[in-house]
Amino acid sequence: MNAHKFTNGLINETSPYLLQHAHNPVNWMPWSTSIFEKALSEQKPILLSIGYAACHWCHVMERESFESESVAEYMNAHFINVKVDREERPDVDHTYMDALQAMTGSGGWPLNIFLLPDGKPFYGGTYFPPKTLPQRASWMDVLKGVEEAFKGNREKLIQQGEQLTNHLVQSNINAAATLQIDPSTIPLATKEEVALIAQRILQQADMDWGGFGKAPKFPQTFSIQLLLRNHHLNGDELSLAQALFSLDKMMQGGIYDHLGGGFSRYSTDAQWQAPHFEKMLYDNALLLTVISEAYQVTKADKYKHVIQGTIQFLNKELSNESGAFYAALDADSEGVEGKFYTWGFDEIQALIDPNTFESFCNYYQIVPEGNWEHTNILWTQQSLEAGQTEAFLAARKILFEARSKKIRPALDYKVILSWNNLMIIALCKSFAALGMEAYRQQAIDTMHWIESELFNAEENYFYHTNTKGVKKSFAFLEDYATLIQAYIQLQEITGDAQYLLKAKKWTAYVQVHFVDDEHTFFYYTADYQKDVIVRKKENYDGAQPSGNAMMSAALFYLGTVFEQGDWIVQSEQMVRAMRKLLLQYPLSFGYWGQAFYTHAVGGIELVGIGPSVQNSIYSIVNLFMPNRIMLFLPKTLASIPITKGKQGIDNQYFVCKNQHCSTPASNLSDFLALF
Repeated sequence: MNAHKFTNGLINETSPYLLQHAHNPVNWMPWSTSIFEKALSEQKPILLSIGYAACHWCHVMERESFESESVAEYMNAHFINVKVDREERPDVDHTYMDALQAMTGSGGWPLNIFLLPDGKPFYGGTYFPPKTLPQRASWMDVLKGVEEAFKGNREKLIQQGEQLTNHLVQSNINAAATLQIDPSTIPLATKEEVALIAQRILQQADMDWGGFGKAPKFPQTFSIQLLLRNHHLNGDELSLAQALFSLDKMMQGGIYDHLGGGFSRYSTDAQWQAPHFEKMLYDNALLLTVISEAYQVTKADKYKHVIQGTIQFLNKELSNESGAFYAALDADSEGVEGKFYTWGFDEIQALIDPNTFESFCNYYQIVPEGNWEHTNILWTQQSLEAGQTEAFLAARKILFEARSKKIRPALDYKVILSWNNLMIIALCKSFAALGMEAYRQQAIDTMHWIESELFNAEENYFYHTNTKGVKKSFAFLEDYATLIQAYIQLQEITGDAQYLLKAKKWTAYVQVHFVDDEHTFFYYTADYQKDVIVRKKENYDGAQPSGNAMMSAALFYLGTVFEQGDWIVQSEQMVRAMRKLLLQYPLSFGYWGQAFYTHAVGGIELVGIGPSVQNSIYSIVNLFMPNRIMLFLPKTLASIPITKGKQGIDNQYFVCKNQHCSTPASNLSDFLALF
């Protein structure tokens, strides 16, 4: 079929995912309030289909069903068909994914959910095949069943929609897990409980292959970071060993691209061999952050190589070359998942030096019949150091150059605010680990791009996305929470207090526009956004940290720096409310565990004042001090109370805790001896 035979309502969108569907024969519409008006006037249910550009099964369902003229004819006759890019509108995705999980107990993408004309959900699922299978209805079966129920049993659907929406509202109220006892009767957080959380994480650890749980396996970076913190706090060697072992196995596995650098989203097996080949910006940013911490702890070259290789990949494949980073690379090329990244045995044999071929195949598990679906994924069970020989470096270069001539996976060229903020944090952490000035400058440049290209100066808010210059969607809680954390990290590695003042400004903004009625947790959407049926509170740490967890950490940090006790109290209240869930299900609340850790040990404030203290920044940030609050400024600032009274003739260094500071040190070595 001619791909451009049809054109639908997505043709003027900017999202690569929506544009992929712009020539389907389905009369897709983008999300807007007009879809509800149209559904009401035509008395049709809404079919809401949510996915993203790098989603393999989204592509499959499009080929099988949405490109079918007969299927599209039925959809167009009986439904208002709406497509949403989950990365462009995560608020819509969160709301209806929660509804699907309440209905079926599971979720995923593509998310296909049916709504009443008022937006209330009543039925849904994920991928549906074109033909009926055992235990799975076909897509046409589903469409006909929903259409018949809407015509013949609408009262029941309305009742289901009301019940599901009430469930969303009720779960929203309970999202902040309120304590059943007076919080003043229990401690906020203790070192022993940090150890307990780590112990419970380790109970679910895979001691053979690293990571946690069984296939499919996700990186779980927050849990690894918590194990590193437990080792730092309690000296637990098992926590350190499992954290490093997990990272090592990922770096050895096929989830890491041994030729081009960078990580795929997750592994389909327990051994990290066969990834789901899509490469997401946020995954790579989060992995850079934890691998940088591993390098700080160990100074092992393997972590340095992977940090450098991953940043090189991001700059080559996902950079827009003016400061920002694109969202993702597709899993598929030429309609086949992983085709760009996999190799035939004969293909490799024809390319690399015969003297290297046998040892290269042994190292990377390459076999004639293929190590995955009749083809080969490069992965190893040996150390990364063993693969750094001159011969292997030459072989990888040859394969990389040959791969570069293949048809490439599609690029999702959206620039997403929160993901770029995570990347700024990753660059700051990478600079802290390796001291490479290029990383610090790149973090500064990315923030400059964000402030220039994602900010509405007239109305004082940020946008969530910028796609080829078109800015869309009010920024969400995770956008502002990551922005605040990025400003904090930038201040620490640059000594520029303006970043800290911006972090304070936007924290105050979030307090005005996102805080709940109890002034404890924050909604996902701002109070001025009106096109969702429920304002969600997101507390679960999924593939990305929850905005609430990041805000709790930021409130403690900034409350300490600016002596705003109400922010510290709010951070404490958030952690108290989450502690029961965190202690029971630590793998699901890994970033909360880091906030819990900070409250257990308290913040340690490292303050340097003087014209040359910024020259000492790398010597401090290079150390693994996860509870550090650091200000190395050329002069005191009245706007930052912690600096008051600390100006000396020469450079002065202080260690402060609980509003008490040490006797100042005048040189770096004396300062380091204080902590």
